[in-house]
Amino acid sequence: MNKKPLILILSAMPLAGCMTMAETGSDTGMAMSAPADTVTVGGAPMYANRTIVANAVNSADHTTLVAAVKAAGLVDTLNGAGPFTVFAPTNAAFAALPAGTVDTLLKPENKAQLTSVLTYHVVGGRLTAADLMERIRAGGGSAMLTTVQGGMLTARMSGSNIVVTDAAGGTATVTQADVLQSNGVIHVTDKVFLPG
Repeated sequence: MNKKPLILILSAMPLAGCMTMAETGSDTGMAMSAPADTVTVGGAPMYANRTIVANAVNSADHTTLVAAVKAAGLVDTLNGAGPFTVFAPTNAAFAALPAGTVDTLLKPENKAQLTSVLTYHVVGGRLTAADLMERIRAGGGSAMLTTVQGGMLTARMSGSNIVVTDAAGGTATVTQADVLQSNGVIHVTDKVFLPG
């Protein structure tokens, strides 16, 4: 199966522009072209040798997610060894939530709720699309995934797409799979999961 990497979510550490000579190929600070097998998410290359956070901060499609990860204080966690499988909603997915939801979640007094929502998008381990499809087959058409938040997600196939259902009954389609990271994998989704 042709794996299309996708990018994930999180964090707003000031990592952009902190390339080393090894990454740029010189001391001029001019970046070399991305390797041919590097996936692009939100207009930016996603490097398999960087962490979820180091890549996510560069995706123009995940600025809301990155802001939320920062507000929840999850940067260090998602920058850790992992491995993690992150289902990363796009800005459009966050915008589709009821009006005011994101602004409310980003308030300091709602940090615990925000953390719960974000960690509901993270599963321990490195689960590629092939791994998810194998679990779905082994489960007779569905795979139960335990999130870091403690809740459950259900993965199924819809044609050739992986569709994930949250505890509230909402469904999200993986629109870009297998964005490989040094500490896991990101699957870009078109909806935000909500814990039950």
